[in-house]
Amino acid sequence: MELHEAIATIRTLADGLHPTTRAPLDPNDACRLPQAIKALNRALSALLALQDWETRNPANSGRAWSRAEDRQVCDEVGQGKDINEIAKAHNRTVPAIAARLVKLGKIAPGKPDQSGPLFPERVA
Repeated sequence: MELHEAIATIRTLADGLHPTTRAPLDPNDACRLPQAIKALNRALSALLALQDWETRNPANSGRAWSRAEDRQVCDEVGQGKDINEIAKAHNRTVPAIAARLVKLGKIAPGKPDQSGPLFPERVA
């Protein structure tokens, strides 16, 4: 089930309607109990927050890095590509690229204002 489908289903149930027919649920239906309505609304809020997060973040945010992607990012840095371009090409954020390069030992951790905004002192 896609996220937007889950949101629609939970919203419909929380409104006291059958998710398929949209007919009002029986007043004795478990989904009409006050604690069930509260739980459905909490679930709806969580799903909406997830949807918002997915909308604001690149597709690969939070996904594991492969060795191939590590090599490719390192190669791109070695070629002097801009970190913004690298992030866009990999569907990741600039901080994620920088953090990965630090982890791989390709750049040294540092404060952005010390040696440039994106790449503190390079290590290797």
